[in-house]
Amino acid sequence: MATFLYKLGRLAFRRRHFVALIWVALLTLAGVGAASAPPAGSTSFSIPGTEAQKAFDLLEQRFPGQSADGATARVVFKAPSGEKMTDAGNKATVKKTVDELADGSEVASVADPYTGNAVSKDGTIAYASVRYDVSGMELEESTKHALEDAAEQARESGLTVEVGGDALQAVPETGATEIIGIAVAAVVLVITFGSLVAAGLPLLTALIGVGIGVSSITALASALELGSTTSILAMMIGLAVGIDYALFIVSRYRAELAEGREREDAAGRAVGTAGSAVVFAGLTVVIALVGLAVVNIPMLTKMGIAAAGTVAIAVLIALTMIPALLGYAGRRVKPAGAKGGLLGRRRGGEKTEPKKDAGPAKANLGTRWASFVVRRPLAVLLLGVIGLGAAAIPASDLELGLPDDGSQPTSTTQRRAYDLLSDGFGPGFNGPLVVVVDAKGSDAPKDAFTQVSDEIKGLDGVVAVTPPAPNKGGDTATISVIPDSKPSSVQTEDLVHAIRDAGGDIKADTGAQTLVTGSTAMNIDVSEKLNDALLPYLVLVVGLAFLLLIVVFRSILVPLKAALGFLLSVMAALGAVVAVFQWGWLSGLMGVEETGPVMSMMPIFMVGVVFGLAMDYEVFLVTRMREAYVHGEKPSQAVVTGFKHGARVVTAAAVIMMAVFAGFIGSSESMVKMIGFGLAIAVFFDAFVVRMALVPAVLALLGKKAWWLPKWLDRALPNVDVEGEGLRTADERGSDPDEDRELVRT
Repeated sequence: MATFLYKLGRLAFRRRHFVALIWVALLTLAGVGAASAPPAGSTSFSIPGTEAQKAFDLLEQRFPGQSADGATARVVFKAPSGEKMTDAGNKATVKKTVDELADGSEVASVADPYTGNAVSKDGTIAYASVRYDVSGMELEESTKHALEDAAEQARESGLTVEVGGDALQAVPETGATEIIGIAVAAVVLVITFGSLVAAGLPLLTALIGVGIGVSSITALASALELGSTTSILAMMIGLAVGIDYALFIVSRYRAELAEGREREDAAGRAVGTAGSAVVFAGLTVVIALVGLAVVNIPMLTKMGIAAAGTVAIAVLIALTMIPALLGYAGRRVKPAGAKGGLLGRRRGGEKTEPKKDAGPAKANLGTRWASFVVRRPLAVLLLGVIGLGAAAIPASDLELGLPDDGSQPTSTTQRRAYDLLSDGFGPGFNGPLVVVVDAKGSDAPKDAFTQVSDEIKGLDGVVAVTPPAPNKGGDTATISVIPDSKPSSVQTEDLVHAIRDAGGDIKADTGAQTLVTGSTAMNIDVSEKLNDALLPYLVLVVGLAFLLLIVVFRSILVPLKAALGFLLSVMAALGAVVAVFQWGWLSGLMGVEETGPVMSMMPIFMVGVVFGLAMDYEVFLVTRMREAYVHGEKPSQAVVTGFKHGARVVTAAAVIMMAVFAGFIGSSESMVKMIGFGLAIAVFFDAFVVRMALVPAVLALLGKKAWWLPKWLDRALPNVDVEGEGLRTADERGSDPDEDRELVRT
């Protein structure tokens, strides 16, 4: 591995014009594809295998032409103080609004509030339901403007008018904080390298990689039904890993220059050593993201594969574009530890000879910290575990759900419409349950419909049940059920299960099958499906990565320690997410206007992404320790050496990744906001507590045992030579590494 990447790095350095041309051409091609691609259409949110999805598919089959997946809108009217919606003037305004909406070319139907029993008991609130032929993402802008204009004209009469539903859904915005995150990353890179040129290389390559990835996603969005959130998450992860991977290779290049190597050789060795770590770190991230497919939720699978593709691009760019740009930069990228101004006055030499009378170099902060941990490993280990355990406590109160209009900011018309409907018709009105009765196998379909309706009316937590509405064939009917609790509550979830349990007895009596669907039931099924898939996913991803790390570190205990440390950090991060988004701690600071259940996808998505990113730091930091150990240092000294060379860079990488993720907290999309915060705090816990404290403490306690591997397994495993031992051996023999074909076993 190291020898191959060494050759690749030198080749990219020498043929930098060709390499740069390839990546610029790919960026241009992706950009043209994105610009010429048709706009993304509807994003199908199917949950194969769930009852809600089966009912939805049945509705499309038995009720053709009703656009089951079409956009919906609820135009909510509230009368001025002292008036009723039943007053003649207000009724005329509503009637005019309904007529205007019905004239729309994409409108399937509009329900008049006064004929559809859509006026609250106190008479102050009414709503008109609008159904469209196409989904919210496919609606023409003119249709959306017509909806907004109709609401605005009704407001001019003195009514309060708000619009809910998905007809006005917009592409989520990330806000200015995303740019702030990139700016923070730039500042950290300048401080780390002490050079604008060296700092600019990781940013430039990361932006190119993200540009290619996001443009490709945009170009394929319509064909593959990729949602807007997919590109945002790919951008988030691609930026973070792209900057980090390039950072490690540039740092190693500067270290090789400081040892007196020629620039082409230094570029090759940087790619051969740090590049090997980048390859395996990238593989762990890709495994974690692609592994999301085991959940069998198409939307989540697409998000994972798209983000994994962006990570793969980041790895390839780091291995090829970085050495090419280093060739362009020349002497403007200085050796590690050298001052730019001092070196800039030297025309001939590449480095400055140290003064003969200079004392020993002062130990850097990473060396001093590692030395402290090695002296007090047990105390550091206990303190870190207790701290992460305390942070994880809120995770025991985790409640899962999917965001709806109730989680929108109060400044949006969707949220205000949601609140008005809750005030006028009860909290459950915003999440009605749709019960589908399939009586095709029943001898008396009408009796079956009536029995289902009567059974549901007798259940606890039900406010209203509409009469059965059969299809033209008379073999299927729909019944709307209004719970007395809000859609995301535990009580509503219990009601869904109660209806489904009652359906078993009804089927035995009548032969009719009862299915529960609707957005609320779909959210409940998603949460349960994700919960059921979490353990198998965790076993798959951690198991595959564990095997990969055994190959990298040639150890059993080091990968085991890495996996256990990850579990600590991800549980602590979930605890922080619960504390902020569910309990409301610091919610104002994070821009969380409405607390509620944590997004259903959050735990499994965090497990996948955080595990991959956690292994990044494990690979980057511990490979330097193993490199020192393989080269003859004692285990405790190898820990210190690994921190001496890697702590500063890992710290910078973690701060950059946190800044990039935190930049997405400003998103208008609650899901993106939550993921941005969760990943940022997870990187903090994993990088600064687990990798910087627990890892050296455990390795110090284990000593030589940390690097133990059964001899039979050592012989069976391939030697990937992440430490670059093959390069070192060739150098010691005085031969050219390009001609050395034999890798030395570690």
